[in-house]
Amino acid sequence: MARRVGDAAGSNQWGGNMERQQYIQRCSELYAVGGYAGVRETAEAGLAELGPDPVLFRWLGQAHAAEDEDDHDTEAEGAYRKGLALAADDLGLLVSYLELCLRSDSFTYPGRAARAAAMKVRLEELAPPGSAERARVDEVTGWAGRGYWDDIKAAAAEGRARRVGAAEQSALVTDALRRAARGESADEPGEDLAAAELAAAVELLRGPRNAPLRLLLAHRAPAHVLTLALCLCVNYGLVLSGTLRYSLWGWLLWIPVLAAEARLRQAKKLGRERVISRMRERHERVDAAA
Repeated sequence: MARRVGDAAGSNQWGGNMERQQYIQRCSELYAVGGYAGVRETAEAGLAELGPDPVLFRWLGQAHAAEDEDDHDTEAEGAYRKGLALAADDLGLLVSYLELCLRSDSFTYPGRAARAAAMKVRLEELAPPGSAERARVDEVTGWAGRGYWDDIKAAAAEGRARRVGAAEQSALVTDALRRAARGESADEPGEDLAAAELAAAVELLRGPRNAPLRLLLAHRAPAHVLTLALCLCVNYGLVLSGTLRYSLWGWLLWIPVLAAEARLRQAKKLGRERVISRMRERHERVDAAA
């Protein structure tokens, strides 16, 4: 949510000194690659060194809210409220807090959920029509006001997007594996998240024992169709033959396909961790040289 809000963070009455901007830039970089723990650590370090700052409180809250857990939501609310105590009309803080309130269970957190209406009114007063903040308010409130069928349509669209993304990732990984088999060296991924995830996938899928997984990924769509057909045939055959009255054994044929998909998820996680680690190392080198 807050990536677009946070990216718009800039200097305000708290000043534009280089140290402060460095902390904000580091939070932005880490947040963009999913390094939420690093964002929290960086924002807290900035607050400890520079004192209370609404933008750093915003990043701290966003990094907690991104975890989507009750304890983190409570910490996020605390950070937003501290930031708003310093800058009551900060649009980024208000939009971030609004989404948190709309996402909260009104039964478990009635006070938090009730604050959404007042914040929406305030944002409509402050955010000019056509601004990024007003568009974000409309998006957040539109999401919160979805009905049952809207949720089903959104879930279906997200599912299609995930399938398309997985197919594209499989194609990229297959191409990279073929280049690696020809002895072509890949560029150093550095802090490029997509390149780091691809490099991790090549690393995890190389070797003779991973040949079946590579084959499944290279022919992902046919593999899914064939596996489903075989599952149904095995289950039907066992029941038809009288061996079993009801069979689920055919579904075991999905294990290799699921293993291939799990390897891609593992590669994405590993690539993200490596990029975050490289960013943190760069930050440490800058601090050591200062």
